[in-house]
Amino acid sequence: MAFFDPRLEPVDVAGAVSGAEPVEFGTADEELLDSYSKVVIAAVEKVGPSVVHVQVARRGRGGAAQTGAGSGVILTPDGYILTNSHVVHGAREIRVALVDGREFPAQLVGDDPATDLAVLRIPANDLPAAPLGDSDRVRVGQLVIAIGNPFGFQFSVTAGVVSAVGRSLYTSAGRPVDNVIQTDAALNPGNSGGPLVDSRGRVIGINTAVIFPAQGLAFAIPINMARWVAALLIRDGRVRRAYLGITGQNRPLPPWVVRNLQLPANQGVAVLEVAPGSPADRAGLRPGDTIIGLDGQVIRRLEDLHRVLTGDLINRPTALRVLRDGRLVTLSAVPSEAP
Repeated sequence: MAFFDPRLEPVDVAGAVSGAEPVEFGTADEELLDSYSKVVIAAVEKVGPSVVHVQVARRGRGGAAQTGAGSGVILTPDGYILTNSHVVHGAREIRVALVDGREFPAQLVGDDPATDLAVLRIPANDLPAAPLGDSDRVRVGQLVIAIGNPFGFQFSVTAGVVSAVGRSLYTSAGRPVDNVIQTDAALNPGNSGGPLVDSRGRVIGINTAVIFPAQGLAFAIPINMARWVAALLIRDGRVRRAYLGITGQNRPLPPWVVRNLQLPANQGVAVLEVAPGSPADRAGLRPGDTIIGLDGQVIRRLEDLHRVLTGDLINRPTALRVLRDGRLVTLSAVPSEAP
């Protein structure tokens, strides 16, 4: 607490000594704010025309009609649109509204719940496709803008910073998505599927989820992953993944085992269950084994295992490195296609 001292000269409310030149505030702040505003405005004007409103109709329990909505971003001038899987999954009818007021019925080209991504197509051409950035170059602290079109014919814009990178987020399909971008740019209702944009107006992510108990915690699927998934959905209508048939959990390895066997990591994936007749069962994998390598890749966590089990491994003999009873065992597994 500050006390009045009569020996001190009187001070005015602006904090300047009486008789001195008045202190001016605001000039530098206004210039900084103006620069910040210009960046956000320019990014929104660049990407905003590419953001669409997605309206879906589903058949609920008892046959009752249900509606939902989200956002999307135009990928190509000939009508391909990227959005979230959870926005359109199970929809019997999808409509898309553009910023210019036009509405179109949309076809679901492909849906990948494992990454919470989906691709739609509308019967239109010469559309304003959004410029895509490089999510591998995203850095903590950089400015980002989340843009949505939750109600149609208008933007919803929030700005913030990247608060973390390299996060893993489990989707509704139970698979982890790696390298997720965490941001404090608030996601408004209906913004799911809209773009997360950098200061130059390039899409670096697709907004996917918000943690409701936490304030200012939202996530976006990195655009590099979204670009890869979208290409597969456009080509094949789905994303093929390999399957082993195990239930596992992350497990630290005893230091003496890591040291004696000169292992590249101090943890692996412990096998809890092996599905009868599965590729893992046919390979001889047992509960109690710890997977530390697959196809030449180091396996430290379940996320690593999911990342390596791509469509390239389907029906291909693959080396599986396992720690069993304190010794290394190499098995040959032939992953099948995940259902």
